[in-house]
Amino acid sequence: MNGGASLGLRTSGSYGSLQHSNGLLASPAPSPPLAARKPAKLSLGGGGGPGRGGERLLFARIYMFASRRQRMLLLLLVAVAVVLCFLFSSLVSKDEVAAPGTETMLGFSDHVLSFVNPGWTSSFSGNGLNTTSLAKKQSDISNEKVQGPLWTFPPAIALEHHPCENFSFSPPPVDRKRTGPRPCPVCYVPVEQALALMPRAPTASPILQSLNYLSEDHLVLKESGSGSLFGGYPSLEQRDMSYDIKDSMTVHCGFVRGKIPGLNTGFDVDEADLYEMRKCHGTVVASAIFGNYDIMQQPENISEFSKDTVCFFMFLDEETEAAIKNTTTVDNMKRIGLWRVIVVHNLPYSDARRNGKVHVPKLLLHRLFPNVRYSLWIDGKLKLVKDPYQLLERFLWRKNVSFAISRHYRRFDVFEEAEANKAGGKYDNASIDNQIEFYKKEGLTHYSSAKLPITSDVPEGCVIIRENIPITNLFTCLWFNEVDRFTSRDQLSFSTVRDKIRSRVNWTADMFLDCERRDFVVQAYHRELMEQKLAALRSQPPPPPAVVRAQQPRKMLPDNAAKEPVRASATKKSTGKRSRKSSSKQPHRTKAASGKETVRL
Repeated sequence: MNGGASLGLRTSGSYGSLQHSNGLLASPAPSPPLAARKPAKLSLGGGGGPGRGGERLLFARIYMFASRRQRMLLLLLVAVAVVLCFLFSSLVSKDEVAAPGTETMLGFSDHVLSFVNPGWTSSFSGNGLNTTSLAKKQSDISNEKVQGPLWTFPPAIALEHHPCENFSFSPPPVDRKRTGPRPCPVCYVPVEQALALMPRAPTASPILQSLNYLSEDHLVLKESGSGSLFGGYPSLEQRDMSYDIKDSMTVHCGFVRGKIPGLNTGFDVDEADLYEMRKCHGTVVASAIFGNYDIMQQPENISEFSKDTVCFFMFLDEETEAAIKNTTTVDNMKRIGLWRVIVVHNLPYSDARRNGKVHVPKLLLHRLFPNVRYSLWIDGKLKLVKDPYQLLERFLWRKNVSFAISRHYRRFDVFEEAEANKAGGKYDNASIDNQIEFYKKEGLTHYSSAKLPITSDVPEGCVIIRENIPITNLFTCLWFNEVDRFTSRDQLSFSTVRDKIRSRVNWTADMFLDCERRDFVVQAYHRELMEQKLAALRSQPPPPPAVVRAQQPRKMLPDNAAKEPVRASATKKSTGKRSRKSSSKQPHRTKAASGKETVRL
């Protein structure tokens, strides 16, 4: 697997394998001649001659005087001693004969440990492994537990065939009760295998190698419609220059009024929280709730390894914090369940959607968490129900991509998306029309099969899975600038930024199916809709109680008394039937007044 981590490569001296070096088999260095062994001064055999004779006499005497049980114990001890000697010699030969630069299983474990915490390192000295190879960097303000995965981390595994290579996609199962979008089956590998498949080196960033961000103290609005103060008022000329991708670039990317994002730049956080955010390495899962708009959802099915190594951060504004404190307890570590709560002050926008859902944390996570390698964004209304490492393996590592987002379940065309936003009252219609007309002048067209392998121009942006490398950081910066300049409907500007970058470098954003997204996140109602539903249920009158008719108890009779009336009545009925049938067929005789008998047919 290209760019992959070591999957348990055996070095020379391990299980009899041989290493090739320049096409030749590497032979171990010749051992120095062994010194002649002196005969023992004391001999348990008492007079045993030198060489093998004395040893044979010794074993013969032991077998003569020892019982059978003692003989078996002796043989067992000899076997254990031989095994220990073999293991010791194989370890020594592995350290001495291994070619320089050969990667071993320990090397992969060190890579993962340094990935989740740079304080964990391994060092080699001389021909052997330094026993004090693992060191834990102590925190000055936090006593978080991070030593757990050091002992529970699964060993590296070698997979000849990927467990999901024969998995065939199937559409969502038929459900008459749910006719809308639904989840479809997705093949994930276990967390241990996902960690073993994690790439050792970051994905290569095409052309762009160094990305810097503009910061200015005194900003002046030079042209109308150029965005906000938080975004730095980039002009159209600066916008065009930002798509001229070079080896080193400097662009607008929010937080322009300071050197450190979150510190007197707008969207400010406390210094202690900022320190915690910069301590996060490896992977971060982030979400936000602003304007008390959603109900906090706790992630589920998260492995213990991910709980100890993945950062979970939830951004709140002061209004949401106050509402949550009335119903939920926040511990002394500022945690609610898995979420580490970050309260944001000095919001740059009056629109809660721009502050939390779209603008800042969603698209600028790489600025808030500059030391992470992977980031996973989920909207505040969503509940994560799969392990983050499983998602990284499924949507990034398996496809060898650096940015993944789901496409819209129904719409693929930006023009259709714009009309749907206007019909739903999502934003001011005139602003939407202005944005679409601007993009049309730049060459925006309707989506068609001519754009394949691109499968859609409209994303479902509630989930973003990405690797933080220069090209993906540039993409989200320029996407943020478009949302800052035009409307907050990020679905309208996504394809424009993607296609402009794609036309200049060999990179694109991978788009997976919406039903696959629905398999690892569960969507809840917004708080307002949830409260409306609960209020409607309370306002409904209670259903009338069900009328239950009381049954009279049956009269209990002896067994012999219960059978006789039944027989009698049955006999009576049968007799009556026979009499009626017989009388209907026979003539009816009557006596007249004169005494004569007449027959009536």
